[in-house]
Amino acid sequence: MSTAPGGKNHFLNKEESFMYDREQRFKMEDTMNAGRLEYTENGVLNMAQRRCDVVRISQSSAVLALMTQYSLPKQFYLDIPDARITKVGCVLMRVNANNTIDVRFLRILTPKEMNRIFVFSTHPNHRDRTLDVRAW
Repeated sequence: MSTAPGGKNHFLNKEESFMYDREQRFKMEDTMNAGRLEYTENGVLNMAQRRCDVVRISQSSAVLALMTQYSLPKQFYLDIPDARITKVGCVLMRVNANNTIDVRFLRILTPKEMNRIFVFSTHPNHRDRTLDVRAW
């Protein structure tokens, strides 16, 4: 079909595009949660951690605000400590000019996890959310 794996018409590029075109889109909602990024630096075994704020989130992606500019790897973990959500695998999709990044999750967040995120959010839209203790 194509010449080299890096070639524009390679069959894997078509398959990957097809997969994302078929995936359902989840609605992004404004939120304000403290987050933590964890990743390995330069392929070394120790994990680096950086603070961030979760500004918008859906079940499959998020927009994160970074305090300072620093280089991130393509893949890392996101923790949302308040909501007790740890080690959500992320792929860096885009770095924006206003110190925010767009990330895509490697797994879909459950409605229960989304509810916990919104309960612990300091955003005014989620002020009336309550936590169902039986759901924990």
